[in-house]
Amino acid sequence: MSEKAYDRMSTGSVRVSERSRWPPLTRMLMSGEMTAEMPRELTMREKFDRWMVNEGYRRFFVFVFALIHVMVFTFGFLNYQLKDSFGIARSTFSVTYAIARSAALTLHFDVAMILFPVCRTLISLARQTPLNGIVQFDKNITFHMTTAWSIVFFSWVHTIAHWNNFAQISAKNNLGIGGFLLANFVSGPGWTGYVMLVALMAMAITSYEKYRRANFERFWYTHHFFVIFFVFWSVHGAFCMIQPDTAPYCVSVGTSAIGVFWQYWMYGGYIYLAERIAREIRGKHKTYVSKVVQHPSNVCEIQIKKENTKTRAGQYIFFCCPEVSVYQYHPFTLTSAPEEDYISIHIRMVGDFTRAVGKALGCEFDKPKDGKGGSQVVGVNQGGPGSDGVDPAIRRILPRVYVDGPFGSASEDVFKFEVAMLCGAGIGVTPFASILKSIWYRMNYPQKKTRLGKVYFFWICRDFGSFEWFRSLLLAIEAQDMDNRIEIHTYLTAKIKVDDATNIMINDANADRDAITGLRAPTNFGRPNWDMIFKSVRKIHSPSEAGVFFLSLASTSAGAKKISNRYSTITIKFTWGVSFIAMAFAYDLSSLVSFPGDMSIYTCTIRDMYLSFFSLHSRNTLFLWRWRYIISFQDF
Repeated sequence: MSEKAYDRMSTGSVRVSERSRWPPLTRMLMSGEMTAEMPRELTMREKFDRWMVNEGYRRFFVFVFALIHVMVFTFGFLNYQLKDSFGIARSTFSVTYAIARSAALTLHFDVAMILFPVCRTLISLARQTPLNGIVQFDKNITFHMTTAWSIVFFSWVHTIAHWNNFAQISAKNNLGIGGFLLANFVSGPGWTGYVMLVALMAMAITSYEKYRRANFERFWYTHHFFVIFFVFWSVHGAFCMIQPDTAPYCVSVGTSAIGVFWQYWMYGGYIYLAERIAREIRGKHKTYVSKVVQHPSNVCEIQIKKENTKTRAGQYIFFCCPEVSVYQYHPFTLTSAPEEDYISIHIRMVGDFTRAVGKALGCEFDKPKDGKGGSQVVGVNQGGPGSDGVDPAIRRILPRVYVDGPFGSASEDVFKFEVAMLCGAGIGVTPFASILKSIWYRMNYPQKKTRLGKVYFFWICRDFGSFEWFRSLLLAIEAQDMDNRIEIHTYLTAKIKVDDATNIMINDANADRDAITGLRAPTNFGRPNWDMIFKSVRKIHSPSEAGVFFLSLASTSAGAKKISNRYSTITIKFTWGVSFIAMAFAYDLSSLVSFPGDMSIYTCTIRDMYLSFFSLHSRNTLFLWRWRYIISFQDF
C-alpha cells in the first residue's frame, strides 16, 4: 500500500487544521493498530544466520586477532624452549627465558601494527577502495586501542619473566639484591626496558576514560611519549646480554650488529611521519569564524567561511583554535550541508578544550544555567559577509581557526533507498543535521536523480532545552516540505513536573503546533516503540527498500545481542554495512567509546530499536540496514 493511498484511506475529506493532517505514520502509531502482530520463533539455522549478520564478522575479527597472538607466542616459546642453540640460556634462566622471548616476539607484531590505524589519511583512502566492503576501516581506533592494550599486557609478561631471570643470575652468582638491582637498572636491556615501560604506562593510564575526561592536555602530551618508546625499542635488543650457544652470535657493534628492532615499526613509522607532515601542512590552512550562535544545553554553533573546501553530508573536520592551543586538533562532525556556502559545527561545552573555545568565541554558558534562554547570535565577524547592519555589540573580529579535512566516509548511502529512517539521541544527532539539510536541498532543488522519496527522522531527547538548538532547522524543513517528504518524530524522555505538564496541556489543546517544539508533529513522551514503528513503516511502504541509519554506543550488552538474534528472521534479506565512524560531532574529545553523563535512556532506546528491527519479517519489504557506530571523542 502506498503512502498516498493510506493517507486517503485514513483521513478522507476531513481537513480541520495543520495538525489534523498528520502523516500516515503518526496516525498509525497513535492508533496502536499494529500492536497485535507478534514475532515468530526462529529455527536454529535462522538464529545462526542472524548471529553471523549481527556478530559473526566482529567475533571473527577478534578470533583472528587472538589466534595470531597465540600462534606467534607459541611459535616463539617452542623455538626458544627446544632449539639447541639456547641450551645455556635455558639452564641458566629456566622456563621464564622462553616466556620473556616469546612475549617479545609477540610485541614485535603489535608494534608493527600500532601506527597504521591512526594514519587517518591512509584510512580515508582505504575507505574508497573495494576493501572497504571487507575490512571495517571505520573501526581503526578500536583496533588501535586493542593493539595498545595487547602491548601493555605482553610488556608486563616480558618484564615479570625477566625479573625472574635477573633473580636467577643474582642467585647463581651470589650477587644478592645488589646484583639484582644492577641487572635491572644498570644493564642496557634493563634501563632501556624500564624507560619504555614508564612511557608505555603513562600513555595507557592517561588514555583511560576517567583521566582523559579530567584533563585532555595531559593525555595529549603524554601520548607523544610514543616517540620515546620507539627510540628505546630500537636499541633495546642491541646489547647482546644473552648469547646463543652457536653461530651466528649476537654482535652489539659494527655493521653486523643485530639491533634490528627498529625494522618492525619502520613501515608504520614512515607512513605515520608522512601523515603528520601532511597534517601539519593541511592543518595550517587558515580561515575565520563568520558567526557564533549560542544554543541551549551548552551547545555552541560555529559557522566557518568555506574556502576551497569540498564537503559531503556526514563528514567531519579536525578543528584547531590557536587562541586556545596551537597544537590541539579535535574532530567535529559538520552540521552544514554541502550545498551551503559555509561549514558549521556544533560543540557541546563538556571538556576543557570546548569550554576554552566557547569562552574565546564569546559564549557565556554560566549565566543561563537552566538551558531555556533560547538561541542567540553572540558574534559576527567584523568585515565579513552579512556583517553590515548587525548589532555593533556582537560585530567584532573573531579568532582565526585552522581546519584539517574533511574526513570520513560520507553518508551518501541514504540517497540509495526509497525510504530512509534516521534515528538519533540528544546532541548526538548532529551528523543528521548535515544529512537532513542535504536531503532537503536535493529534494527541492534536484540536480541529479535520486531514489529517495521519503525520510523518517526520529529524535530522542532527555530535556526540553535539547530540542531548542536544532529546532530552527526542523522548522525550516517542515515549513518548506509541503509534501511531507521528511517526517519528523520527536521523543522526550525527561520526567515532567506537574506545572510543566499543566502548561503543555493548556498550550497544546487545539493548537496548530506542538507546545514544546513548535513543529506540526507532536512530541511523544517516553521512549519510542520500535516494534510499532518498523511494522508501520513496513505496512505503509511495502514493497520498497528502506535504509535505517542510527547513532549508537559502540557496545551492546550480550543479552541484547542474543535477543536480537531471536527476533531475526530468514525471510528478510539484510545488507549489513558496519561503519565505525571516528568523529566527535557534538563533544570535545574525552570519551572514546561513550557519551558523557547518564546516557542509560539512550542506550535502552537504541537497544529497543536494535531488537525490534530484527523482529520484523515480510517478503514484500526489503530493509537494508546501515549500522553506524559513532564514537564521541570527548577529550581524546
